[in-house]
Amino acid sequence: MSKTAIFAGSFDPFTIGHKNIVDRALQSVVDNVIIAIGVNQEKKHLFTLEQRLHAIQAIYRDNPHVRVESYEGLTTDYARQTGADFLLRGVRNVKDFEYEKEIADINRRLTGIETILLFTDPQHSSISSSVVRELHSYNKDIQEFLP
Repeated sequence: MSKTAIFAGSFDPFTIGHKNIVDRALQSVVDNVIIAIGVNQEKKHLFTLEQRLHAIQAIYRDNPHVRVESYEGLTTDYARQTGADFLLRGVRNVKDFEYEKEIADINRRLTGIETILLFTDPQHSSISSSVVRELHSYNKDIQEFLP
């Protein structure tokens, strides 16, 4: 039986750390990943939703095990709508772990859906979308952080 995980986030931008989590999940944990871009109208983004969708779709265009979509509302509601078996999250440090554990506990309590946490490879642990956006705001080249 095929297992699917939702990997949700704003992915503004989708970094090499995000790609590493998706690729490792597909190698060892799940059969399919839905990369789900959450729509939050109140959040200021570097890239439009369409740019983010197209950029991630281009990365995985030849991989039938990855789907890229956007959604509004709670991630757990979206997971139920898609029939996903798990939520997939990446953890870079202790701070991330504490946050993700709290959210995973609430999500499981509300819906029964389990969260899979994958620890970021050490070479990617300092890379975050917010750091990449900040570098971009200072006109720094961010290509080394993007897939």
